[in-house]
Amino acid sequence: MLISGFQKSTLLDYPGKVACILFTYGCNLRCEYCHNPELVIFPCQKKNIVQEEEVFSFLESRKALLDAVVITGGEPTLQKDLIPFIKKIKNMGYLVKLDTNGTNSKIVEDILNLDIVDYWAMDIKYEKELYIQNLTENINYEEIKRSIWLIMERGKDYEFRTTYVKGIHTTESANGIGELIEGAKRYYIQNFRPGKTINPSLNRSNSFTPKELKEIKKEISNYVKNVEIRE
Repeated sequence: MLISGFQKSTLLDYPGKVACILFTYGCNLRCEYCHNPELVIFPCQKKNIVQEEEVFSFLESRKALLDAVVITGGEPTLQKDLIPFIKKIKNMGYLVKLDTNGTNSKIVEDILNLDIVDYWAMDIKYEKELYIQNLTENINYEEIKRSIWLIMERGKDYEFRTTYVKGIHTTESANGIGELIEGAKRYYIQNFRPGKTINPSLNRSNSFTPKELKEIKKEISNYVKNVEIRE
């Protein structure tokens, strides 16, 4: 596992649990609003690499204090040893949450077959038309659809979420996204926040107003029962 970030405690990233977060290096998408450019477009710095031994030593020492491990990125499913890594965490008695962009449905299916992830979080980047425009040639849009279906049908627990960026998304994007995840258990709307991004020109003008976010929630509530605006 190529881990280039390690947050040792969070109350926000696994619902209702105390967790730590591991950030894997590398992603097969280049979303311009991504807040982790150091994991995507910049070379991996040796000084930032976290050794697996350090992670497992920490987890061993925190068994009475932590409930779960969140694996995010980047895109964790690009890591060739992701599955044995998760297995080792599970064998220590921890819950596992996995964040993914859904572009590797075969890995998603393999993990579901092994029943080693307790909570899935899949980013729904766009509606169908924008997905097709923004995916690189080696990523098939059908992978996205299949990952959504697999997680909805077989995930123990899960959420879908979208970061809405004005200039990329509109309030009408909610309808297209809703069609992709119709019948899903849970969906979070995340407003774009300016800061460190792949595209440094994005700023406050790319954030939606509270009123617009409520309009997005109203639209997507036609497709998903539990919709929340994540502050």
